[in-house]
Amino acid sequence: MTRLLLVRHGQSEWNAVGRWQGKADPALTDFGRQQAFHAAQRIGSVDLIVASPLIRAFETAQIISSQIGVGPIVVDADLMERDAGEWEGLTRAEIESEWPGYLGHDKWPPGYELHDELLVRTRAALDRIHDEYKGADVLVLTHGGVIGTLEVQHSEQWQRMPNLGGRVFTHHGDRLELGERVVLVEDDEITIPDQI
Repeated sequence: MTRLLLVRHGQSEWNAVGRWQGKADPALTDFGRQQAFHAAQRIGSVDLIVASPLIRAFETAQIISSQIGVGPIVVDADLMERDAGEWEGLTRAEIESEWPGYLGHDKWPPGYELHDELLVRTRAALDRIHDEYKGADVLVLTHGGVIGTLEVQHSEQWQRMPNLGGRVFTHHGDRLELGERVVLVEDDEITIPDQI
């Protein structure tokens, strides 16, 4: 049995302006770095940190790793966010303008990675973690689409995952068990001082 805490990365530059990211690789904002720093105080004891290679997740993992003294970070490309195809870099308004009626109706643009495809590679990553680190408590820094896809697979209603929000899963070898949702830091807990 392996305990997995899957956590969404801190705020990225594109999160801050409402752009769809997918596999694009914008960096964390200063606010996102502060979120990671504060979240580290609430992680508790973990044996291992695994992260998506996308900088917003990997840098979040680095900040947490340095705060809790667990490392090195293991990187797994199958934990990357879904490919958003032609929507990458666009805002919701731009998507609605170019693809009217798609959002909220399970209609996707060319190149968009579908639920079943994302689920296969995500489960492969979690299975590898379980096989290699069986019995460990593992912090997994990943993306909202990855966590949401696993939740939907467990008959949960799709619900947006906030930055530094997450979900506990227990890997039993033959199945994943869904645990509680967690929020490691609330946005209003963080203040970024004005530059002088």
